[in-house]
Amino acid sequence: MPSPVLTRSLAPHTTLRVGGPAGGLLVARTAAEIVESVRAADAAGEPLLLLGGGSNVVIADEGVPGGALLVRSTGHTVEPLPDGAVLVTVEAGEDWDALVAATVGMGLGGLECLSGIPGSTGATPVQNVGAYGVEIADVLVDVDLYDRRAGELRPHVPAAELGLGYRASVLKHRDDAVVLRVRFRLRPDGTSVPIRYPELARALGVPPGATVAAGAARMAVLDLRRGKGMVLDPADHDTWSVGSFFTNPVLPVADVPDEPDLPRWPAGQERVKLPAAWLIEHSGFRRGRPGPGGRVGLSTRHVLALSNRGGGTARDILALAREVRDGVRTRFGVELVPEPVLVGCSL
Repeated sequence: MPSPVLTRSLAPHTTLRVGGPAGGLLVARTAAEIVESVRAADAAGEPLLLLGGGSNVVIADEGVPGGALLVRSTGHTVEPLPDGAVLVTVEAGEDWDALVAATVGMGLGGLECLSGIPGSTGATPVQNVGAYGVEIADVLVDVDLYDRRAGELRPHVPAAELGLGYRASVLKHRDDAVVLRVRFRLRPDGTSVPIRYPELARALGVPPGATVAAGAARMAVLDLRRGKGMVLDPADHDTWSVGSFFTNPVLPVADVPDEPDLPRWPAGQERVKLPAAWLIEHSGFRRGRPGPGGRVGLSTRHVLALSNRGGGTARDILALAREVRDGVRTRFGVELVPEPVLVGCSL
C-alpha cells in the first residue's frame, strides 16, 4: 500500500521550494503502488497529481485540488542485447543522476552528457530531457505506461510513438498516461556518445565529434553545470530553480529578428533555433536581477534560471517570468515559452 506523508505541503518536494498543499499526500514505492493509487483516485472521481523529482514544475501557492502522489519506485536492471548493445530498464521513480552515475560506473556509455539533471527517470521521456548535444530520444527504446482512460497497462510503448521533439512529447501536459518504467539502449564499451556541444568539447580538450571515456564526459558536464548553478545544492539558492525556465525559441527563418549578432542553429524545414539566454540578456536582464521583494531573482550565474532566494512564492516566480517574457517580446518580437509544467497557475 502507498504510504501517507504527514505534511501536505508540496513546496518541499519541488526544486523551486514553492507550491501550496495537496488534500492528501502519499508515497508510492513500486509500480504496483503507483497503479493502485491512480486507480483508487480515478474510481473515486478525485484528481491526483503525480510528482516525481519536482524539478520541472511550478505549483500554485493555493496548492492542488485532491491529492498528490510522490513517485518513489526505484531499481534498474541491465541485460545484453543480441547486437552487443545493453538494455537498461529503470523504474520511474529512480533518481535520474544516480542512474547516470550508476551506468557510467558500470562502463556503459550514452547518458553521460545528461549528468547533473535533477528529477526522476520517469519524467525524462515526458520532457525529452536534453543537454550538451544529447536528448533522451537518442537512447530511449520504450516505456511502460498505465493508461488511465482505458484502465489498463500498456507495456513496451515504443519511443517512436511518443512524439519526441525539442523538450516535448505526447506525454507532456496530460495526466491520462502514467510512466511506470523506462528502457534505454546504451553502449557497453565505456565511451561517450560523440561530443557535439562546442562548450563541452572545449572543456574536454577534444574536437567536436570525438568520443572520450564516459566518466570523463560526466565529470566535465557536472563541472559546467555547477558553474551555471544547475546542480542541486540545498545551500546554494541559485540551484533553487527548475533549471532553464524558458525553452530556446524555434522559429521560421522569415521570423528571426534582424540582429546580425544573434546566434542561431538550423532546426530543420526552414526553421532555426535561437538561444533564449542571449535574447534575455540583450533585452536588458542581467544575472542576479531581483524579482518581487528580492524573494526571487534571476540566477547570479545563468539568466535562464529563475531562482527562489528564500521565502519566494509561485506568484513571485511567475511575476518575474512575465517580466522577462514581456521584455523579450517588446525588444525582439519573440515569444518565450516556459519549459516547466505549470500546475494550477499560468503566465
